[in-house]
Amino acid sequence: MTPTGTHFNYYQLCHRKLWLFANGINMEHTSDTVYDGKLIHESSYPQRSERMEEVAIEGIKVDYFDAKRRVIHEIKRSNKVERAHEWQVKYYIYVFERNAIEGCTGLLEYPTMRKTMPVVLTDDDREEIRRMEGEIVDIVESDVCPPLEKKRICKSCSYYDFCFTTEPDEE
Repeated sequence: MTPTGTHFNYYQLCHRKLWLFANGINMEHTSDTVYDGKLIHESSYPQRSERMEEVAIEGIKVDYFDAKRRVIHEIKRSNKVERAHEWQVKYYIYVFERNAIEGCTGLLEYPTMRKTMPVVLTDDDREEIRRMEGEIVDIVESDVCPPLEKKRICKSCSYYDFCFTTEPDEE
């Protein structure tokens, strides 16, 4: 199993969400938030497709890559979970390096907020990514779904109904 950027993002947010997603329980298609994010991605930078392209490599898919400047652009709806977004982009840079595309940096873009955040990968980050890759594989390949942890972000999560709806007691 090779982790993807989504795995790294979900690892930062919720191990249960990571396990559910990786094991084929996908709730994103029911989420208005996810739909809004896709619309923002598709409509925010229409001119980009002329000079930049989406890149897919080793199971990751980068929103836009500026090959001339070696910048990975990742578009997000909101910065509420900025740390997860940052680690996702760091993982993208790491995968590019692993495929001999050196000297890349990242740029997180929040178009509705008119905010950008540069992302760089340090030697410490590389070590942390190797550690996280192992943990992600352990979580995903476990036979048991991680327990529910109530967090502030739960209410806006596409898995909210799955995690917080209980079956009525059978009589």
